[in-house]
Amino acid sequence: MSCCEQSNMSISTRHDPWPVREPFRGIYAHGVETRAGARVLHVSGQVGVAPDGSLAADFGGQCRQAMRNVLAVLDAAQMTARDIVKMSFYLVRRADMETLVDIRRELIDDVRPAVTTLVVAGLVSPEWLIEIEAVACAA
Repeated sequence: MSCCEQSNMSISTRHDPWPVREPFRGIYAHGVETRAGARVLHVSGQVGVAPDGSLAADFGGQCRQAMRNVLAVLDAAQMTARDIVKMSFYLVRRADMETLVDIRRELIDDVRPAVTTLVVAGLVSPEWLIEIEAVACAA
């Protein structure tokens, strides 16, 4: 594997000085470089609350909705998932990590941002099981 991979978007380059291991290969990069002059969008933490105010009871439903919310903010800025260069995931249960990986593959497969995943004691609302932040860059 090469240490650097130019994305479809010429504004960013992924840097992997050593191979990304399964199950994270294809959905993670060790580093992402963005060239000067890019438009940069910082997406605030998105939770699993749908636009109509509903909240799924399970982690999978909340995770899918939180990802859809991130994608909606990107769309509003005329960006796509391929423009994501950094994501942070805040989980309240370590046991949900495998489901998170599966849903990332389902909704944004082959998007390789720099990623941080944290297991936290809680989020603002005790019903929330995940919060997702993102940074995207585009020409």
